[in-house]
Amino acid sequence: MSKAKKLTDQEITLQFNNLKGELQSIAQKIGELEADSDEHKAVIDTISPLNGDRKCFRLVGGVLVERTVKDVLPALQMNYEGIKSIMEQLVQNYKNKEDEFIAFQKEHNIRVISRT
Repeated sequence: MSKAKKLTDQEITLQFNNLKGELQSIAQKIGELEADSDEHKAVIDTISPLNGDRKCFRLVGGVLVERTVKDVLPALQMNYEGIKSIMEQLVQNYKNKEDEFIAFQKEHNIRVISRT
């Protein structure tokens, strides 16, 4: 940062809070996706042993539709894998942002003091 202009205390605080907010936002989204993943896994585990021709219902766009287990199961498994993949990407984004946050704290000699 020697060649760039020196940040004011207010700019440092603003940037610190922005980075902290981004980390919290990513963590919240990971939590939401974990809940979705758990729900998908529970349904997959529940309907997997059932007969493929058995009737089941699925909520699609707010509408409950009648399908069979053999129609629903592949879609659920695909959604489950997609959620897992997105979660992995978000975890990597979180780690990268956390590294950036830690580097920013070190660069500007920021120490967080907790008051209990």
